[in-house]
Amino acid sequence: QVQLVESGGGSVQAGWSLRLSCAASGFSATGDCMAWFRQAPGKEREGLAEISLGVGSTYYVDSVKGRFTISQDKAKKTVDLQMDSLKPEDTAMYYCAVNRNGMCGNWYLYNIFGQGTQVTVSS
Repeated sequence: QVQLVESGGGSVQAGWSLRLSCAASGFSATGDCMAWFRQAPGKEREGLAEISLGVGSTYYVDSVKGRFTISQDKAKKTVDLQMDSLKPEDTAMYYCAVNRNGMCGNWYLYNIFGQGTQVTVSS
């Protein structure tokens, strides 16, 4: 059974950094894609950053490009999201997710999510 457990959220001031971590278990990751999503109150969940676990290629949406970095640790089976230069608009619940359909690049193929970790950025 696939399990994803996020950690590392918290409350920080604008301009600070946070590092989120997602511990994955229950699947062999080579052909899969993992991503970080977020959902702010009253808004739809949005994909932010994606990594192909096999080749390590990454993709970022414009709103976080240059500030967020997604990475994987194959030995620990974790996928991290380093978030720098945080802004109040980054306040949201952050989720990691896995896409086991063998094709990265489509947010709609992510159908397994963790329970989320809260990030709050104050001005």
